[in-house]
Amino acid sequence: MNKKSNISVILTGGGTGGHIYPAIAIAQVLRADPKITSLSYIGCAKNPEKEIAEREGIEFHSLDVSGMPRKPGPKVLMWLIELFIATFRAISYLIKLKPNVVFGTGGYVTGPVLMAAWLLRVPYVIHDPDAHPGIVNKFMAGGAKSVSLAFEGAKKYIKNPDTVVFGNPIRGCLGNIDRLTAIRELGLDPEKKTVLAIGGSQGAKTINDAMAGAVPAFINEPGFQVIHQTGRKNFDEYAGNLPPGLRENPAYIVKPYFEDMSLPLNAADVAISRAGSLSISELNLCGLPCVLIPYPYAAADHQRFNARAMQESGAALYLEDAECSAGKLVEMVNSILNNPQKLESMQQANKSLAKPEAAKNIVEQIKKSAN
Repeated sequence: MNKKSNISVILTGGGTGGHIYPAIAIAQVLRADPKITSLSYIGCAKNPEKEIAEREGIEFHSLDVSGMPRKPGPKVLMWLIELFIATFRAISYLIKLKPNVVFGTGGYVTGPVLMAAWLLRVPYVIHDPDAHPGIVNKFMAGGAKSVSLAFEGAKKYIKNPDTVVFGNPIRGCLGNIDRLTAIRELGLDPEKKTVLAIGGSQGAKTINDAMAGAVPAFINEPGFQVIHQTGRKNFDEYAGNLPPGLRENPAYIVKPYFEDMSLPLNAADVAISRAGSLSISELNLCGLPCVLIPYPYAAADHQRFNARAMQESGAALYLEDAECSAGKLVEMVNSILNNPQKLESMQQANKSLAKPEAAKNIVEQIKKSAN
């Protein structure tokens, strides 16, 4: 183990919650470690990481960089110039901040930061949250001190001898709240089965559209209640189109966003969700059977890989976005909740995939890699 004290760490990762929140989970553990004396975050100010990092009290530095264009043309040249400038800006940050180690969780903003670390001979550690690693992480993995992964199947894409499967680090302790406490905190009925619908940090219009028809079917059936996170950008449109009285029904909680996901996740008996890596890790930790609907336009189609991996493990049912309808959701959720043996089997499969020690293990990896 690294005996060095006074370790300065730079975190980088952004674009979506699946890249940002693992970095924040690591930051929370790092701040509690007496050996860590400095903690900074490099991301893109136009993305959610700026607000999230600053809310956590982490010093934030911004790069102007965007994702690589998918088609050849003039935009690729402009992007290369942007990447070149961002890399030099990242070099200036590293020279100023003097980190002993850089930790990256993926997303296009990590490219210039990890490249700057490589050029300056600053050791860096990579964590990839998905079953199919992103382009930046695959490209930069060879020069990393070590790489941690969330999925065993991701190993075949990473060329680094020090690659381990730790799982995704989760903020706080989602597993510390029991179901009855969560149900009562939310004002729901502990005797009813609870269906949770979530669309990731950005929300999911496909899921919302299907839930508009599924919610009445669920709550009109005796013994069911629903918690629904629409996403901030979708809430007004969704709530404005609800049938009269549905939003006020005590068996239905609908909100744009839950800052603390521990309550809805622990209150639920089954979840309907996108297949982002962080969402899956939270479902695993809470032992929550789920219907996964991968976002079809995710980078490198990583959500389909995530969802298939969960399906193959017996922890989830898989549903294509194009097939997501009210009737299909009701059918699939009922197939889980009305079959006690299947419900228990899926609960156990999720718990077997959970990695509650992920954050602690990754922090040890970071400290060991510091120069």
